[in-house]
Amino acid sequence: MNKGKEILEELRSVISGKTLDALIPPVVFLIASSYLEVKLAAIISVGVSLAIGLIRAILKQPLGYAFGGFVGVSIAGGFAYLGGNVSNYYIPKMIGSLSFVIVALGSVLIKKPMAAWVSHLTRGWNIKWFWRADVRPAYMEVTLFWTVFAGLKLFLVTTLYLKEDIAGLFFINSILGMPANIFVLTVSYIYGIWRLHHLKGPGIDEFEIDKEPPWKGQTRGF
Repeated sequence: MNKGKEILEELRSVISGKTLDALIPPVVFLIASSYLEVKLAAIISVGVSLAIGLIRAILKQPLGYAFGGFVGVSIAGGFAYLGGNVSNYYIPKMIGSLSFVIVALGSVLIKKPMAAWVSHLTRGWNIKWFWRADVRPAYMEVTLFWTVFAGLKLFLVTTLYLKEDIAGLFFINSILGMPANIFVLTVSYIYGIWRLHHLKGPGIDEFEIDKEPPWKGQTRGF
């Protein structure tokens, strides 16, 4: 299997079609707010989110992303509704980005990097493996990469928010949304595997069976 197919498979494990459940309501709000009053746009986007959840329930499909989309658009739409200002829709996003930066940076400072926790929770790998001196640096560096990206997004969105540049906010959030997240995940995976290889630590499978060196190292999954 070539590296391209491997990366695509890894991305599929994180990104599925169901993520659209969380992406559609915000897009509906932003489009509707261009033609309708902010309050009506907020109501419509929440209604769309509820409709998506209802469809998933009828089809007996997972509701996780639909629920996340409902919560997200309800909070953001609520800010816009109460403030009567479309730009207020982005306040929760700024709060979320700021919280992410604080938590990610804090995890690096205490040497328990966020990237390691994310991998542990999504893959179920033994958390002790991530804290090895020949494994941890890869996850520390990837977490710093995430922190810089989130910090840049926070800076740009906050600047545009203060200028009440709605078109700019929509453009930046579109570019720095799913497209940028896919880019970040791809770079994180490629760099992470490369870094683990150069750290020369054991792969997770070798760690689990307590294999003695020399190790083959982590060749798939980060």
